Amino acid sequence: MTLTTDPETLAPRIRVLSSVDDAHARQLADVLVDCVEGGASVSFMLPLTRERASAFWRRVGEGVERGDRLLLVAEDAQGIVGTVQLLLELPENQPHRAEVAKMLVHRRARRQGLGAMLMQAAEQLGRERGKTLLVLDTSSVEAERLYARLGWMRVGVIPDFALLPDGGPCDTTYFYRALV
Repeated sequence: MTLTTDPETLAPRIRVLSSVDDAHARQLADVLVDCVEGGASVSFMLPLTRERASAFWRRVGEGVERGDRLLLVAEDAQGIVGTVQLLLELPENQPHRAEVAKMLVHRRARRQGLGAMLMQAAEQLGRERGKTLLVLDTSSVEAERLYARLGWMRVGVIPDFALLPDGGPCDTTYFYRALV
């Protein structure tokens, strides 16, 4: 499913992947490695090999195929440059919500609106699946600004929640978005 595309100008487009093949896994691994090397606290420590990153995306692909999650990608003329996931498989007492995870944009493609496009597409897909609440957490000040600009509500900060890729501690900030 393509949510945004402009083949005339080769502008970035957002689409949902129904599976993760080897080419997708390699491109997604490049985005993940770039973000981790840039200091993003997204569950991985340095050094992150492309093999380990590709294995992660293949596991994500298994969840996509089971219907546990949706995987959105942002693509430009060179391939995948961003991604976000919508986690749908939650406890049975939370059928109304989903979690947003791994919103990543390659450093070469930042400041072009891709993060906003990915988040708006995730929100749209959440609505289409009957979700009325989305939640996420971030350790990025830049991401916090983006989420606030898009209408997400900041809940609070947990100090020393995780580690940065180089081993130093970082806080995480939780946000929610009502989809009604």
